[in-house]
Amino acid sequence: MAEPPPPPAKVVAAVVQMTSTADVERNLATAERLVAEAAARGAGFVGLPENFAFLRSAGDPAPEAQTLDGPWVRRMADAARKHGVTLLLGSLPEKSAEAGKVHNTSVLLAPDGAVLAVYRKIHLFDIDLPGLEHLKESREVAAGQDVVVARTPFGALGMTVCYDVRFPELYRALARRGARVLAVPSAFTERTGKDHWEVLLRARAIENLAYVVAPAQVGVHGKGRSSHGHAMVVDPWGAVVAQVADGEGLAVAELDFERQDRLRRELPALDHVRLPIDG
Repeated sequence: MAEPPPPPAKVVAAVVQMTSTADVERNLATAERLVAEAAARGAGFVGLPENFAFLRSAGDPAPEAQTLDGPWVRRMADAARKHGVTLLLGSLPEKSAEAGKVHNTSVLLAPDGAVLAVYRKIHLFDIDLPGLEHLKESREVAAGQDVVVARTPFGALGMTVCYDVRFPELYRALARRGARVLAVPSAFTERTGKDHWEVLLRARAIENLAYVVAPAQVGVHGKGRSSHGHAMVVDPWGAVVAQVADGEGLAVAELDFERQDRLRRELPALDHVRLPIDG
């Protein structure tokens, strides 16, 4: 059997910013449109945000939980095939074995529409900030357990979701398993996002000398729910190389892996780790 071709030295990545609501059809149509626009701009990788197909108001019922071969995944697999892109479905509510709960699941699709990898969000967003006490993800979501590094046509991609970004040990585990790109699809609250979003993303990039691709929800999703936005791509030196300032749109940037290799040689911090890292 022939060896697979080596990954390319560069790939164009696009991260989507959108305002999802309880209208699933509208959300899916918006995602399809933005994936098509990203492909037209040369993207080989496109990332959608957390809860891209459904983001409810506080207290609204969730839609029927999905399976990995369910209608939402099949429809976006068609988009990946049509445009020949590696497509990250930031997250969707996946059926779980725990009664009354779903997984917050990120699905990575190959350019032929096949499922490349699945990540179930490990860290659940349970907070007590004044005015946001209702945001208790663990009431309806079962936590995942597995650290996931996906093998893509452009190299190894570490999969995470939103609140995970506050836990650097997860990202170090991903980097030590070979991840060159770290995905952080999110629906970051406006309250926390204005102070923490960019700082955390840049820190994860700097610590691991990795590209960070961060699709994001933005704006008002319904009563009691809004997101910070600012979808962005961060390079391994911690510079924001593309960002969506406001509204729906795309942040598009070239990921240069030869430059990443040079930076990792010149500043070999990943080789200098002395404390044991679980996982």
